[in-house]
Amino acid sequence: MIRFDNVTKTYMRGQSPAVENLDIEFSRGEFVFLVGASGSGKSTLMRMILKEVTPTRGVVYVAGKDLSRIPSWRVPSLRRDIGMVFQDFRLLPSKTAYQNIEFALAVIGTPRKVVRRLVPEMLEMVGLEDKGRRLPHELSGGEQQRVAIARAYVNRPSILLADEPTGNLDPSTAEGILDLLAEINERGTTVVIATHDSAAVDRMRRRVVELVNGVVVRDDEQGLYESVAPVSVISGNQPDGTDEEPAADGLDEELIDEREARSVVGEAFSAEDAFTEDDDLGAAR
Repeated sequence: MIRFDNVTKTYMRGQSPAVENLDIEFSRGEFVFLVGASGSGKSTLMRMILKEVTPTRGVVYVAGKDLSRIPSWRVPSLRRDIGMVFQDFRLLPSKTAYQNIEFALAVIGTPRKVVRRLVPEMLEMVGLEDKGRRLPHELSGGEQQRVAIARAYVNRPSILLADEPTGNLDPSTAEGILDLLAEINERGTTVVIATHDSAAVDRMRRRVVELVNGVVVRDDEQGLYESVAPVSVISGNQPDGTDEEPAADGLDEELIDEREARSVVGEAFSAEDAFTEDDDLGAAR
């Protein structure tokens, strides 16, 4: 489903790689946690799956396709088969829960009859069938994340990527969100989650891939957040602790939100808009 073949990514000449000599595969239907400190390479790995950044060396394959051979005009089509969930939800603030999910269908021209069937199905799946008319600010953080998951999954993608999906949630709510992602995985979708949530990883006991300074140092089939044995790093980048994205000064908030929402369903946009954790770019500065 997803394969990295000797992949290295260096953002700037003379800087250490964000990821280095990455050889790893995620099979169809797997549930995988990516763990590691900020700057370890998790976000770069996800960006490459979305073809938002390209490797400096090596090849990334998604669904059997060599991403380096996919022309730019076909990238939106690729991304429509990849759902994306963010730490800060990225919902359109002036649209209801129903409309946020509907948006993911509307931008790809889904017939109205199909929209009217799918959106209620998604609201029911995430347990919000009675809150479709609520605006994001009228929902709790956990409910907003459920809407975001429904939006990411409404097109039935074969891959769902989640960047710190429980980062803004209390432990009980986070547990429910992870259970929902596990349910989606059981329906056949490959789920890859970048996280610092040690409790969630330890509870779920799924595949755990740990990165340190851009290098995979651990790949456990049913792992814990912390390795039971010490790991050593031969090479890789040295993060400087820069975690925040540049501010979008002068841009209208609604415009930013709509652009981000379009990105979830495959519209082209810049890599730095996609992730709440700008750890790997920060490491390369």
